[in-house]
Amino acid sequence: MDRARLWGVAFLLITAIGWALNWPTIKFLLQVWPAFFARGVAGVGAALLLGLLALSRGESLHVPRSIWPQLGLTAFTSVFAWMGFATVSLNLISVAEAALLVYSMPIWAMLLAWPLRGERPGLRALVALALAIAGVVLLLSGQHSLAGRDQMLGVGLALAAAVLFAWGTVANPKPLPLAPLAQTAWVVGVGCAPMIVLGLVFEHPQLDALTGVAAASLAYMTLVPMGLCYLTWFGALRRLPTGIATITMLLVPLLGTLSAAAILGDPFGLREGGALALTLTGVALALKGLSAPAKSRTPGAHPTEPE
Repeated sequence: MDRARLWGVAFLLITAIGWALNWPTIKFLLQVWPAFFARGVAGVGAALLLGLLALSRGESLHVPRSIWPQLGLTAFTSVFAWMGFATVSLNLISVAEAALLVYSMPIWAMLLAWPLRGERPGLRALVALALAIAGVVLLLSGQHSLAGRDQMLGVGLALAAAVLFAWGTVANPKPLPLAPLAQTAWVVGVGCAPMIVLGLVFEHPQLDALTGVAAASLAYMTLVPMGLCYLTWFGALRRLPTGIATITMLLVPLLGTLSAAAILGDPFGLREGGALALTLTGVALALKGLSAPAKSRTPGAHPTEPE
C-alpha cells in the first residue's frame, strides 16, 4: 500500500473514532442542556470555525443566489432533521438503538430511488432490506425497548432522521457548487441555527448549567466530530475510493455502541451484537449497490456525513 493510501486509511480511522465517540458524548451534554439547543450551539460553533478555516485556505464563502434553495434542502435533510431528530431520540432510547436506526439511511435511499427516480430495487436491495428489518426487530425485541410511548417516539425520531437524510440525497443528487470546507460550513450553519432558535423559544435552556463534563462534551462535539473529523474525512476521500471510505464508516455505529457500553454502561449482549451484525450487513449491501457508476453519489459520502 502506497503512502497516500496509508494516510487515507489513517484519516478514515480518525474520522470513524471521532464520530463514534460523539454518540455517548452527546448523552453527557443532554443531562444539562435540551437536545435542539445543545446540538445547535455545537453546530453553529463548528460552522464558524470551518468558515474561518475555509477563508484561511483561500476558499470563497460566497453563495450564489441560485443555489440557496438547494443549500436549504441539504441543510434541512442532512443537518436539521438528521442531527436534530437523532439528538432528541437519545433522550428516549439507548445509543445502540439510535445509532443503528439512524445508520439505516442507505437502505431507505435505495427504496426511495424507485418512486423518485424510477430505479426499481433489485435482489440486492430486497436482501439488504430484509437484513436491516431483521436487525431492527431483534434490537427492539427487548421489553425495555417497547416499554412505553416515549421509547416508540424515540424510535420514530431516529427513523425519521434516516428517512429524511435518504430522501434529501435521492431528491437532490447534484453536489453544491462550493468548495468542500465552505460548503460544510454553510450547510452545518444553516441547518443548526434554527435549532438554537427553537431551543430558546421552546426548550428554555439554563445557560449556567453548562459546567464540568457537560462543558467538555460541548467542546468535544464542536472541535472533533464537526471540526477535525470533517478535515480527515475530506483527506480520506482525496486518497481512497468513495465506496471504500463510505462502507468503512459503518464502523461509526459499531464503535459508538461499544463506546456507549463502556462509558455509559449501556447494555451490549447477544441481542445488540446480533442486531448490529444483521443491520450493518444490510446497510453494507445497500451502500455497495448505491456506489455503482449508474447511481447517484452514495448517501454516506455526503460532505455532511452524519456522526
